[in-house]
Amino acid sequence: MATYKVTVATGDMVEAGTNNTISITLVGSYGESRQTTVSFFFLPGKEKSLSVHCGQDLGPIVLIRLHKWRLFLEDAWFCKDVRVTAPNGTLYRFPCYQWLEGVTTVEVREGSGKKLVDDKLQILKEHRHRELAARQEAYRWKNFAQGWPRCLNVDSIFELDSNIQFSRIRAKNFTGFLIFQGASHFLSGFLLRRSSWNSLDEMRTIFSRTQGRDIGGCLLCCPLPFL
Repeated sequence: MATYKVTVATGDMVEAGTNNTISITLVGSYGESRQTTVSFFFLPGKEKSLSVHCGQDLGPIVLIRLHKWRLFLEDAWFCKDVRVTAPNGTLYRFPCYQWLEGVTTVEVREGSGKKLVDDKLQILKEHRHRELAARQEAYRWKNFAQGWPRCLNVDSIFELDSNIQFSRIRAKNFTGFLIFQGASHFLSGFLLRRSSWNSLDEMRTIFSRTQGRDIGGCLLCCPLPFL
């Protein structure tokens, strides 16, 4: 009997946790483990630890499979990384940093960088081919118009995988920042101003010091008339 210690870390974003079921399969050079449930509930920024018992030594761990399934409602999960400690004390790291959505299985390679020629095991060669095929499917190109650069062959960004889209968390933060700045400029009289600026010093009374250092770039993008 060989026992592997596994630690699964969830990202620290607000929506990174999930109440869906996550399980894991360890894949080594000598064989693979059975699918083992990690947890039914994950909190953002927290880790889950478990033991995976195998009938034999799996050899060096080269790959893990993360399985996500739901009983009722869908709840996306952001996996930060997975760490596996073998019976002999060897630590294997599997950086994930991606969203898992729906009922899905994601394969993650061991974190040491390797080239194609380094893939001696057939399972790693097959994984690389599947990964390449998935990338080619995700990044399909089309000509938008004659003379225009090529662009993605999608009608909406929502057709893209969530790991390709602009981060939902960053989008919310960006929107919140815009609202905050808009309210600040409104209260300071910037948005309702009907007359021209008299000087840069007058503008500095509106903008913060940080924004003031970038005032030249601001004027280039949105020139304002001066008297």
